[in-house]
Amino acid sequence: MTLLTRCATVPALRNTTLVDAPLRTVAAALLDARLLARAVRGLGVRITGGAPVLFEGASLAGSVGPVNGTLVVTRADTTGVSAELVGGPLPRFSLVTDLLHTGGGTMVVDSVEWSSPGGPFGRLADVLVGRGLALKVLEARAAAVSARSVDLLSARVVVGAAIIHNGLLLAQQRSYPPEAAGKWELPGGRVEPDETDHAAVIRECAEELGVTVTPGAQIGPDIPLRPDLLLRAYTATLVSGTPTPTDHQAVRWLTSTDLTTVDWLPADRVLLPTLRPLLP
Repeated sequence: MTLLTRCATVPALRNTTLVDAPLRTVAAALLDARLLARAVRGLGVRITGGAPVLFEGASLAGSVGPVNGTLVVTRADTTGVSAELVGGPLPRFSLVTDLLHTGGGTMVVDSVEWSSPGGPFGRLADVLVGRGLALKVLEARAAAVSARSVDLLSARVVVGAAIIHNGLLLAQQRSYPPEAAGKWELPGGRVEPDETDHAAVIRECAEELGVTVTPGAQIGPDIPLRPDLLLRAYTATLVSGTPTPTDHQAVRWLTSTDLTTVDWLPADRVLLPTLRPLLP
């Protein structure tokens, strides 16, 4: 008998929480890669990750006691976050968080589902241990997301400009600080006190690139950079000028194919699934 025929699928476990914050703010809280690790620290579950934010394709290493595995993020946007287990002891494991806008705030629906090997003995272990631990993890994560969302309501904002011209996206290469030098990002900068996001996009593009742009709609989720700082990206149309780097190493126009060949900063990498459909 093969392992597949002996697997037992555990019905999906769900936890629902209403958060008194806008959907994009809650989405930003979910993208904090350290949030889940902190939430489950006292439950005997260890989770580590390389990037400070979650993006499509990012991986998180995890362990429960002596059992290790890796979660790969398959979705990270304004609709929520999803991850699948690869290289672990279970034939299948998925963690899904969906976000829904309601009149009273943002509904956060967490669910986890897995298949366990071992026939009836594996099923018994799931009932006695696995389900209880999974529910505790979901509850702890929901509480952490709610608290982080409230903190982010007062966070300062950095704007990013997705300047698209003739079907190409403009990116610029960082020259500092050392840990970011050589990586790529969208043009932009901090929103000054009493300045709107659109005004900041116009000013930063003029200062950094010497160009005039017209800002458009926000794209992607808000992205946490630090506990008190968010990245918020907008489309922008080039009105006049030729982009010339001032504080950056270089600028480059990218095709949709080029997007995955550039070494983006983690925060900007979150935006790639949103940017790709905007390019022919």
